[in-house]
Amino acid sequence: MKQHTTNYTDTLIEIAEDCPVSQAQIPPEKKTKTLANLQYEKLIKQPYQYSSDDLIFECYAIKNDLSESEKQSEREKFFSKGQPCLRCSPLAKKYGFGFHHNSEGKVALIPVESEEYQILLNDRSVAKTKAMRSKKK
Repeated sequence: MKQHTTNYTDTLIEIAEDCPVSQAQIPPEKKTKTLANLQYEKLIKQPYQYSSDDLIFECYAIKNDLSESEKQSEREKFFSKGQPCLRCSPLAKKYGFGFHHNSEGKVALIPVESEEYQILLNDRSVAKTKAMRSKKK
């Protein structure tokens, strides 16, 4: 079975052109955790611990209440179809966070107003791609 991936290496996913904030904001808590809450919590506590695939699947597993024993087979099914990558994440579209993927493909959240974001933007060895826009042009 063909496996798709959302992983990048040495890449900065910049905030979307139409991102409404100029400083990163923590996604507001709701009764049930949103995708933005889950991604934020995982990456803020453990930068460069997860690949994009690991993060996206982990959040899917939590949302769908998968047991440890179900995870392996569900992961294969999940990635047998293409999945939206972190360019679609509300963190980059709405909340002002970029995603930096290091040379090992592990990802960290980078607030748009931070010095680190500026350094990555100006680093020629780091590929840049923008998050998806929320609205069509």
